[in-house]
Amino acid sequence: MVILGLNYYFHDSTACIVVDGKLIAAIEEERLNRDKHTRVFPQKAIDRCLKIAKLNYDDIDHIAVSIKPSHNLGKKMVHCAKNISGLKTFINHEFVHAYNKQKSFWNWFKYHWDSKKKGPKVHFIPHHFSHAPGSFYVSPYEEAALLGVDGSGEWATTWLGHGKGNEVKSLGESFFPHSLGSFYEAVTQFCGFRTSYDEGKTMGLAPMGDPEVFKDEVAKIVSVNKNGQLKFDLSYFNYQNFSWKRCSPKFFKIFGEPRKHGEDFQKHHMDVAAAFQRVLEDKVLEICDILHEKTKADYLVISGGVSLNSVMNGRIVRESKFKDVYVMPAAGDNGTALGAAFYLYNGILQQPRNFVHDNPYVGTSYTNEDIEKVLKGAKLEYTYHEDICEQASLLLEKGKILGWFQGTMEIGPRALGSRSILANPAFPDMKDKINSEVKFREAYRPFAPSAIEEAKNDFFDLEVEAPFMLKVCNVLEEKQSIIPAVTHVDGSARLQTVKKELHPRYYDLIKKLGDKTGVPVVLNTSFNIQGEPVVESPQDAVRCFFSTGLDSLVIGNFLISKN
Repeated sequence: MVILGLNYYFHDSTACIVVDGKLIAAIEEERLNRDKHTRVFPQKAIDRCLKIAKLNYDDIDHIAVSIKPSHNLGKKMVHCAKNISGLKTFINHEFVHAYNKQKSFWNWFKYHWDSKKKGPKVHFIPHHFSHAPGSFYVSPYEEAALLGVDGSGEWATTWLGHGKGNEVKSLGESFFPHSLGSFYEAVTQFCGFRTSYDEGKTMGLAPMGDPEVFKDEVAKIVSVNKNGQLKFDLSYFNYQNFSWKRCSPKFFKIFGEPRKHGEDFQKHHMDVAAAFQRVLEDKVLEICDILHEKTKADYLVISGGVSLNSVMNGRIVRESKFKDVYVMPAAGDNGTALGAAFYLYNGILQQPRNFVHDNPYVGTSYTNEDIEKVLKGAKLEYTYHEDICEQASLLLEKGKILGWFQGTMEIGPRALGSRSILANPAFPDMKDKINSEVKFREAYRPFAPSAIEEAKNDFFDLEVEAPFMLKVCNVLEEKQSIIPAVTHVDGSARLQTVKKELHPRYYDLIKKLGDKTGVPVVLNTSFNIQGEPVVESPQDAVRCFFSTGLDSLVIGNFLISKN
């Protein structure tokens, strides 16, 4: 049985192929069309996934789409009736946008299949079922509490549930405008960032401020009832009126003037970011307590855009009653392509669960022959090394910054050792050097460490694994001066634990660096510059290498250096 999973309705368009319940390939369209967080129909991603799977359009049995436009339509209309001022925007988003998206899908469908009767069966899966239940079906857990948290998907903003085997039970939902995602978007805009785009910057800024300054005031905005449902004081916001300005005059009166894009941060900007981050964490922990009480489950599966807040996830690991948390590597809307496919296979069609998504490397790969053809075509000087990890570790030991292009591309927003920029975290000035010379981004933003799994407890205070870089933990106090470039101002780090069997070459590189320096940890950030998607092809890698301050490019078994 071949299932094509699609997300194309909002942002981060993605496609995947699932064959007999196993994920064969998954790719975000942005990696191929080079438009970050792209919203276009994922035609390139579909074609690439089919190519990887060695399939064609006639092989597809089912298509699972991660949206059901008619879902909760009545709730939407009731809200609209109460917010007439936003009627035009509402109609554009919920009807015009929906019509255009559906039209583009069916035009694509008819191009490949003459009619619905001849083509694969199409299933429109509710958005939040594509999030938490879909993630549950690929989690390592037979039973788990389920939590989906985002801005809004068909009007739902949080979804609580319980999964056991193939069965999933809904335990409650919150609906727009009572949204933790929109709550966090508001403070993101207040800090001068783009909403639904730069929330990670807000998370990185928060440790620079003091949460206690505004925490009590922010805590008044949102409450959680005994069933885990959210309630907001909307007088602080404008997003409920479908305004692009997320904050109301009351917000500015209490929290101060917003930062304009490009301006310096004032203390109150950092303090407000810190308070919103802390309250987000506190409220999700409240929901986790309720979920644990209702389900008695040992484990939690969390998904949705808010689940990419790795600081929040770290607190769930440390402070909730759950033993561990599973967050899919593509836990935002990109991952709903996968979630829809698996909800269809395991939930609707009731096929047995036979796959765990513990390997993020499900995209494209390139051979040495593919790579060398590109290097020769660009007339570049390069050297071939049988033990490329030894050469790379020598460069890292000396303090060089590397572009690292190896193996199969990862899925999700975090670079996990296939399309990464790497450096030695022991150099105190390395963070500032990469921010200013390579990534061209804000100086306060931290970089993440990758450590071989055997060394995790020697450097980090984390009892569970973190293979997808989605759980923030503390760097052990005595090790913070040893790996300063990956230790944030509050002593934390967004750790990736690396297993040899998942990425042998990346593991080998880190271990070789550790053998030389005593520190089997590398600084790992995505192979791109700010505003661009992560590189996908050798051409992308070469272009990024020569447009930044990278010292060397390690691509397959080839090494290119600037000096």
